[in-house]
Amino acid sequence: MRKVLGLLFALSILTACANTSELTATQPAPTLISTDASPAFTSTPETDPATPALTESVESSTLPATTEDFFTQMGITLPAPICSSLTQSQTEGPYYIPNTPERHSLLEEGMPGRRLILVGYVLDQNCQPLPNAWLDFWQANANGEYDNNANRLRGHQFTDSQGRYYLETIMPGLYSSRPIEHIHVKVQPEGGEVVTSQLYFPAQPIEGLTVTMEDQGGYLLGYFNFVVQR
Repeated sequence: MRKVLGLLFALSILTACANTSELTATQPAPTLISTDASPAFTSTPETDPATPALTESVESSTLPATTEDFFTQMGITLPAPICSSLTQSQTEGPYYIPNTPERHSLLEEGMPGRRLILVGYVLDQNCQPLPNAWLDFWQANANGEYDNNANRLRGHQFTDSQGRYYLETIMPGLYSSRPIEHIHVKVQPEGGEVVTSQLYFPAQPIEGLTVTMEDQGGYLLGYFNFVVQR
């Protein structure tokens, strides 16, 4: 009897082992995770923060804007100068006022009269242009009247690096004590003597002091070169 019971016990053990081996064979091997590798994870990509727009600091230039000079703007080309003699001196007259404003234009809003642009060179006795020569102009208005209380139709300027000057003004009117159109001027080369003179127009010419005129439609264009001793 004991032998039978021992045999049955041995058979049960063998059966259990066989079932265990079968289960082990059918189960998949566990996945091993290496501790050396970085853990894999899914993350929602982080949106880069909005980069603020860079505000560039632009400094205002202290240099004047580059512009064409007056002669180029107006399409004026000065003819090659001819120097036959020095510019004649003439009387200053009773209406000169010193220390006038520095300006090229004597025009004012609402000023009556025919517009005149006067251009030319200041040259030395060898017909060489004189940069930085001083010119001072004064004249009567269209009615032949001088402003003796202020600086209307008065102003001084300096020639440019090419010895050129230009004046925007009006044609002077006639007055009873001197019925001839004219513009007064003082000219002084840098380091030289002042020459006082007057300019006249083709309707009443004065030899050596008459402006050459062109009618440009909207204005009159006059040419005159001053020749002075340097």
